[in-house]
Amino acid sequence: MLATAREDIAAARLRDPAARSNAEVFFTYPGLHAVWWHRLANALWLRRRFFVARAISQFARFLTGVEIHPGATIGRRLFIDHGMGVVIGETAEVGDDVMLYHGVTLGGRSSRKDKRHPTLENGVTVGAGATIIGAVRIGAGSVVGAQAVVVRDAPARSVITGIPAKAVPMPVPDGSVDDNWVDPGAYI
Repeated sequence: MLATAREDIAAARLRDPAARSNAEVFFTYPGLHAVWWHRLANALWLRRRFFVARAISQFARFLTGVEIHPGATIGRRLFIDHGMGVVIGETAEVGDDVMLYHGVTLGGRSSRKDKRHPTLENGVTVGAGATIIGAVRIGAGSVVGAQAVVVRDAPARSVITGIPAKAVPMPVPDGSVDDNWVDPGAYI
């Protein structure tokens, strides 16, 4: 548990140039606190202690302004910057090294009791106010722009912007386009 907390603090310091010390991050970053509360709530959820898990997640929401359903699957080193207004639904899956800015919604598009929330693969960054709705998959290393509304899958290494969002290949350092990028045809 202590090693995981250290890893989270290091991730915050890496991703936020305003972070000046480990102590500052530990005591003053509500996105980090929300993730820590989620880990406790999720452990209880997996042990079928649903009421207590929901109560903890609502308490965390009250304290941090970040709502993470205790059933959501969260990977390592998730960093939620400026947290307020972030919502992560019950069947959402968030990979490792993901970064979410304030106002992000990983929401459902159905009332059925199946997979109805997004999956963000490793290394995804989601800009402020972006909304990703339904059981869509955002490929590894992709960037979702601020205020984008995403309702379809996007391949790895995409830049996803607009309403409704469209994916384009992420440029590589020399300015060209990655030849391995595959457009699934979902954004035509």
